[in-house]
Amino acid sequence: MKQLSFADAEYAGKRKQTRKELFLIEMDQVVPWKGLIALIEPHYPKGEGGRPAYPLIAMLRVHLMQNGFGYSDPAMEEALYETTLLRQFAGLSLERIPDETTLLNFRRLLEKHDLAGGILEVINGYLGERGLSLRQGTLVDTTLIHAPSSTKNQDGKRDPEMHSTKKGNQYYFGAKAHIGADDESGLVHSVVVTAANVADVTQVDQLLHGEENVVCADTGYTGVEKRPEHEDRQVIWQIAARRSAYKKHGKHSVLYKQIRTIERAKAQVRAKVEHPFRVIKRQFRYTRVHFRGLVKNTAQLVTLFALSNLWMVRRHLLTNAGEVRL
Repeated sequence: MKQLSFADAEYAGKRKQTRKELFLIEMDQVVPWKGLIALIEPHYPKGEGGRPAYPLIAMLRVHLMQNGFGYSDPAMEEALYETTLLRQFAGLSLERIPDETTLLNFRRLLEKHDLAGGILEVINGYLGERGLSLRQGTLVDTTLIHAPSSTKNQDGKRDPEMHSTKKGNQYYFGAKAHIGADDESGLVHSVVVTAANVADVTQVDQLLHGEENVVCADTGYTGVEKRPEHEDRQVIWQIAARRSAYKKHGKHSVLYKQIRTIERAKAQVRAKVEHPFRVIKRQFRYTRVHFRGLVKNTAQLVTLFALSNLWMVRRHLLTNAGEVRL
């Protein structure tokens, strides 16, 4: 074991575990590191003819921390210098810390080879082997992700790939994350990112894996079963009814009460699709896009939803592995 520096020794002597430390301990145990390394390694540079490349496992751990904690490239570099906990998780020492350019290049490598989607597949395959993704039904939903609307930048323009949309009486500028999630576990299996003005119903075909027997969605997907791309799809469409469709019967009528009971049952099933959104926006604090353009933001969102899957079932994984629940 490598000798600890004075800073590391001081840190090791503390007693209280912080929330960030507990999070990293849990992630260290539940992330399928071997599968992710096998996915990325064929594309990772060997560092021949110059300074050796950083170990892939270290760069992967830093990348996941960067997404989980919302660090920019410069902030991640500084955090690695300042925080012993983060260096220990990554397996790095103060003698050699990757700079912001190295972090940027690693992210670009993942984007170039579309490895964010592969990360989601590896994690879902790992969870599926443990019976955590039944894939019998799919829940579809979307969430708006804000983007800076200011034109005070180098180009003097807003991001051309982001657009405005109106929700209720308020306008939003940014992107929209569309997801397909398992109706039993709530785990995300499909992610599509578009501009905010793209209609939800147009993306459903890309969110279904083809093995589901039921699809559940809110009123924003009304009429989805009539679209040509779903003509031969043998599923039961459980789409929430618009309130205006049954309000006309009167609140005290038997028919109104029966329909309301059915709609409440539908809503209880659909509620699971909100859990991944809560995780990325509250646990990972992702409420605004971090980059310009859809490609970069799609890669980050796919990675975040992959991490959200692990976060939501981490207690189950730790318990079944015989680990102490943290």
